[in-house]
Amino acid sequence: METEFCTVAVDGRVMTVTINRPDAMNALHPPANHELAAVFDRFAADPELWVAIITGAGERAFSAGNDLKYQAMGGKMSVPDSGFAGLTSRFDLAKPVIAAVNGVAMGGGFEIALACDLIIAADTAVFALPEPKVGLAALAGGLHRLPRQIGLKRAMGMILTGRRVDAREREVLGFVNEVVPASELLAAARRWADAIIENSPMSVRASKETVLKGLDEPSLEAAYRGQINYPAVRAMFASADLREGPLAFAQKRKPVWSGS
Repeated sequence: METEFCTVAVDGRVMTVTINRPDAMNALHPPANHELAAVFDRFAADPELWVAIITGAGERAFSAGNDLKYQAMGGKMSVPDSGFAGLTSRFDLAKPVIAAVNGVAMGGGFEIALACDLIIAADTAVFALPEPKVGLAALAGGLHRLPRQIGLKRAMGMILTGRRVDAREREVLGFVNEVVPASELLAAARRWADAIIENSPMSVRASKETVLKGLDEPSLEAAYRGQINYPAVRAMFASADLREGPLAFAQKRKPVWSGS
């Protein structure tokens, strides 16, 4: 598909999406949001694609969030149903998405990263939800995801002050999986993606869905009893991969996953 505000590269089972507005610190306006929504629609629908990586063009920014200059100039603001960057309201995506954060991840940019399953960060990356400083609030999921991921008090410390978190503190807070030199960022993200695609995609999707849906169940018992009815879990039990895994183990060979 043709794109204007991002680039898309497919290598095997992995799709890498690069937000491509470096002159605007990769901030997103409605056309970019809708374009990214279409890109991730494609990822969700394509059975050949198992993992996605999202990053930003250039060395300065992953994404500075909402394009405030576009808004200040009277641009009409709108967000697709799947949310900021087509990700923050996409609650039915069982395939894993990795954020490769190459610089500033502010506001909506941080919310994009929080909506991903893993965050791999360059040592130059900086994170913040600074919306209160400009009379806004982080309503693209940041106010809900951050407390769930790092705990209430730590999250409130970031949210209410709008302060920036540097390389040292983001590891302490625990919302980043790995920090690497900027020059190694995409290679590190791909290493994580390759580790994921060594496993059955049906099992990976069932696991992701069970974790996320289970967190919303009223109790551990409800999550345990309800997991068998989750769509990705049912798909796993109906898949060819369910037989291939034990068969490959018995035959002492590497499994050949079909993803179906």
